[in-house]
Amino acid sequence: MAIQPDFDPATLESLLGEPVALAPVTSGQSNPTWFVSTATRELVLRKKPAGVTASSAHAVDREHRVMSALSNSAVPVPDMVMFEPDPAVIGTPFYLMERLYGHVSETSDLPALAAEERGAVFNDAARVLAAIHTVDWQAADLSDYGKTQDYYPRQVRRWARQWETAKAAGMEAQFSNRIDRLAAWFAENIPAESPTTLVHGDYRIGNVMYATGPARIEAVLDWELSTLGDPLSDLAHWMMFYDLTPEQMGGLAGLDLAALGIPDGAAFMDHYRASGGCDAPLTRFHRAFAMYRMSVILAGITARAKAGQAAHDDAVAVGAMAPQFALIAERLLSSDKAHQAVG
Repeated sequence: MAIQPDFDPATLESLLGEPVALAPVTSGQSNPTWFVSTATRELVLRKKPAGVTASSAHAVDREHRVMSALSNSAVPVPDMVMFEPDPAVIGTPFYLMERLYGHVSETSDLPALAAEERGAVFNDAARVLAAIHTVDWQAADLSDYGKTQDYYPRQVRRWARQWETAKAAGMEAQFSNRIDRLAAWFAENIPAESPTTLVHGDYRIGNVMYATGPARIEAVLDWELSTLGDPLSDLAHWMMFYDLTPEQMGGLAGLDLAALGIPDGAAFMDHYRASGGCDAPLTRFHRAFAMYRMSVILAGITARAKAGQAAHDDAVAVGAMAPQFALIAERLLSSDKAHQAVG
């Protein structure tokens, strides 16, 4: 069955001044996204989902703002076309951007590429992550894009609040208890703060578009969770996929990275730092918090699926992984190896 938009295309046609053809972008779990074709342009529309959503979630206005600010920077992003804050137009706020024609892989092993191309994409991803973290956010008019101190204390509070919202939808008791214990531990073990940078908030292989000939990062997408904060949060998020199996959001654990041409975690961090990224050590707090936060995000997907607000038809299956991420976070904190700073 064809996926139907939750808005009247005629309203969009009136706004653009010409007929439109819509096709859903089926990857991703957060903001509904559509390819928009007209006789003269190829665009992408991203909108806030209909219905009640968690506070500060689905921030399409922030996505549009940060990508506009990064235009012509060392961080590759699509060109922005417009932002419409009025929900009366198509039901929720939305923005339009120019469509890019590259490739997106939902699995970190990049199965469509040859070994040398995989290595080139990973190395360029490290370079681009460093470029995000070296953006002059004040010169880019992003001084008010987030607070410049106490990033992790604020993150601990934010995701505890998000968890309470998700938990209200009804979660399995063992999982709920584990998340509650993790939240309490993080609140008592805040690490030293790194210098403030722009952070993407969800930097992973599925949120970058790559090109070939040569293999490189074409664009960084899905800036919904971006803010000013600690760059180690982005690094920990990317590194998370080295600890996840292919069945867990397309992770790399258990794969022969050398045969695939993919740099291991230490090599990725070395390339990131050599490109100008943050040189502070990644600790068990950073690594476990990335897993905990993803667990809460996945629990939120479960809650939205129960409320009939999920943006993707496999939301139930994706959200069901939330307990696995919480368990990995707990194991990272309890293992002797995780007590040591890594990288």
